[in-house]
Amino acid sequence: MKRPLLSASLFVLALAAAAPALAQTAALTDATQAPLALPRPQPTIPAPTQATYPGVIRYEADITDLDRRIVSVRQTIPVAAPGPLTLLYPKFLPGNHADTGPIQLIAGVTVTANGQRVEWVRDTLEPYAFHLDIPAGVTEIEVAFQWLTQPDNAVWRVTMTPALVNLQWEKAILYPAGYASTGITVAPSVKMPEGWNYGVALDTERFEGGVATFKPVDLYTLVDSPMFAGAHYRRIGIDRTHGDVFLNILGDEAKNIAPTEAQLDLYRNLVDQTDRLFGARHYDRYEFLFALTNQLGGIGLEHHRSSENTAAPDYFTAWDKSAGSRELLPHEFTHSWNGKHMRPADELTANYNVPTQNTLLWVYEGQTEYWGDILAARSGLHSKEEALISLAGVAAFYDQQPGREWRALQDTNNHNLLGYRVPGQWTSWMRGTGDYYREALLDWLDADTLICEQTNDRKSLDDFAKRFFGRNDGVIAPEGYTFEDVVAALNAVHPHDWAGFLRARLDAVGPEAKAPLDGLTRGGYRLAYVSDLTAAEKKVQSGWANDFQYSLGFTLSGTTNRLSNIRWGSPAFEAGVGAGWDLVAVNDVAATPERLRDAVTAAKGTETPVTLLLKSGDRFRTVALPYHGGLRYPRLERIEGTPDRLGAILAARAR
Repeated sequence: MKRPLLSASLFVLALAAAAPALAQTAALTDATQAPLALPRPQPTIPAPTQATYPGVIRYEADITDLDRRIVSVRQTIPVAAPGPLTLLYPKFLPGNHADTGPIQLIAGVTVTANGQRVEWVRDTLEPYAFHLDIPAGVTEIEVAFQWLTQPDNAVWRVTMTPALVNLQWEKAILYPAGYASTGITVAPSVKMPEGWNYGVALDTERFEGGVATFKPVDLYTLVDSPMFAGAHYRRIGIDRTHGDVFLNILGDEAKNIAPTEAQLDLYRNLVDQTDRLFGARHYDRYEFLFALTNQLGGIGLEHHRSSENTAAPDYFTAWDKSAGSRELLPHEFTHSWNGKHMRPADELTANYNVPTQNTLLWVYEGQTEYWGDILAARSGLHSKEEALISLAGVAAFYDQQPGREWRALQDTNNHNLLGYRVPGQWTSWMRGTGDYYREALLDWLDADTLICEQTNDRKSLDDFAKRFFGRNDGVIAPEGYTFEDVVAALNAVHPHDWAGFLRARLDAVGPEAKAPLDGLTRGGYRLAYVSDLTAAEKKVQSGWANDFQYSLGFTLSGTTNRLSNIRWGSPAFEAGVGAGWDLVAVNDVAATPERLRDAVTAAKGTETPVTLLLKSGDRFRTVALPYHGGLRYPRLERIEGTPDRLGAILAARAR
């Protein structure tokens, strides 16, 4: 029987009782050993209440230190009375669905009052909390520190470059414990390099001398309103109806920020199509923050009245190359309705140090992924053909994914809480973040086509979107929803056993659990695998030349032809190949992706294996893969004689 653990109090008593024996042991082993130190009592961290914090916190950020990539912050925080005060650094960051606040990058924390230093003590149980004892006669304290942003994306993404800064307030702020984020008022200002401009959803009071001063807002609104600032900047209106939606474009160089009118019209179409889908707006204005850069870290992060997005510098100037990333802005825009205004109740926390739960990410992210792809097609950012190609890639991944044998889709909602988007080597077996996005997308396609089929195409998931996300036009404040709310809204559109429908897909696990592809069939298509790709397929699936996922079971990457994304159960896996091997030769000839494709094609229908020479460090290894199925790439094929419901779903909606 396993010995039970002692409680903390019993542990202290046990230490006291054992003291003579411990001392005796110490004398025998090391006469200089220090006595065991017991931890000091921890001050209580006040839980958030609905009270309003007295006064306004003045917040000043300096983002001019570009060469050293340091953001300097000074906060002036009013205090109502002497005594204990706890300041918190945000831990659970919105949109990250996890405790990802990079407190490791905060340094130089110094507190002063009336010109005198006030010492702080970090909470050792909750190290995101700083405890202070405010002296008598003090009415405000000054808190200064630095956010030491990083020069590369190895651990944390780059947020400062010579031409661009992405200021995310929650990564460079301390706030008083004991209050909801909506009960704390902050007056922010930012000093930026000479000649720079910026995009942000905050209201500017003045911008002079390189300092932007914004109207005071509550902490919730501040954190939900990041800034993109840079030397090359344009703000373009893309709202034909109300004039309230803007595309803020920044770039490494001036030539990056010159979209054509035809391209801008596609984004104007996006605004029109979201209006027609949801039938309401939950923002007074919306700012797309869009940086075209290969220096700033990549990001696609939602906010209620804005979004942070990056793409390649030539996103507009090499438009055909950008097909695979054009659904990013539609996805983040959809989050204004799904995830920000309507939000899972267990993610609607009082402040940024209350733990989040993620039980409904398959709605928050999964249905947003669905609408993002649909709206990309309806706006013209994707053609119907491009949308079907993208969907084929999603369907194939889950058609060939073995991970659901042990892990249900519902459990992947916890993935970020287990370690924020940890990549891992066996993604097809481990499952993770992408599943509550993309497998859930297939579930929502299933629901959409089921409603269409059972109502003779009179209703669709559009009706759910309007009912669930589009109510309360003009209301910005977030509203929480539950699983039961989702089921009730679906039943209001079309009565069905929606609870059973959803739970069967969310909880399916085991060898019999299959990818949710019924929506494709009801939509009039089937998933097939082909050996040759069309020009459009090569454009959308830009990595096709190195993709052997559905044949040998891996992807080639980098200049060394490293094997990555090795699929569990694939020919490569069965041959004992794991991570860290580089492909040196194919059938005794120096390896290139083209030669590997030729070898796979030549082995089709024969008994000749594909022979690979692999290298890992100083080790070499030869493996003969008995694979004879040829190259396999996914494609959606039309099922003749059935309604093209997918085509109807992807079609633009009339006013």
